[in-house]
Amino acid sequence: MIPRYQKILFGILLVASVAMGVTLWHLRQRAHERLIAGQDSAPTSAPQIAPSERATLLVANDSDGSLLTQFLSLPLPADPGARARAVLGKLLDLYAAPDAAHPVPGGASSVTQVFLLPAVEIGSGAATPAKPKLADSRAVVILSGESSARPSGALSQQFGPQLAVVNLTGSFAASHPSGIETEMLTVLSICGTLHANLPRVTQVRFLVDGAQRPTLAGHADLTRTYLAADAMPAEEIRP
Repeated sequence: MIPRYQKILFGILLVASVAMGVTLWHLRQRAHERLIAGQDSAPTSAPQIAPSERATLLVANDSDGSLLTQFLSLPLPADPGARARAVLGKLLDLYAAPDAAHPVPGGASSVTQVFLLPAVEIGSGAATPAKPKLADSRAVVILSGESSARPSGALSQQFGPQLAVVNLTGSFAASHPSGIETEMLTVLSICGTLHANLPRVTQVRFLVDGAQRPTLAGHADLTRTYLAADAMPAEEIRP
């Protein structure tokens, strides 16, 4: 027979357990309601997507050694440097496609950066970059065998011709087919595409993994400054 004091103790514990269970259930419900209310009141914003614009690509064709103009609708950022990288990324994606007329592996990831600087002064001998107005720069560009701090994108000249410095990956250069014609088609198609979409870009230089490289894949000179005029439109181009 259970003593009376144990029955009383058991009853107290039972009531306390029920009360604690009810309290925890109410606390859980209140926390859930606060969470739902917080989610409903939090401002939601759609992801920023660049508007689609018509981009002009000068696409190389190995069958006749030409550059063909191709128009595409692409989401292009407002920043000129980012815009340049976007159009070049699409161009290299076309070259990496299985049915490409100018097959080159790598795709858009082969262009890591595009710096826009004041155009260089080209005279006799090597090209010398014009001094930028803003010396505070985070972009290190190797030109004429020296490391110099240069402004990128929005820090370049507000007006006047520009030099585009295209930084390619080492894997892109290592896997690029070797040959003077195929290498020059790649170089000139990049120059022509940059000028077609950013008319102020009149000159182009190339880096590979942030450093100067003698050639692309053994032939096309990457130590020189290319003029946008070197990449003539449509079928007229022959490297």
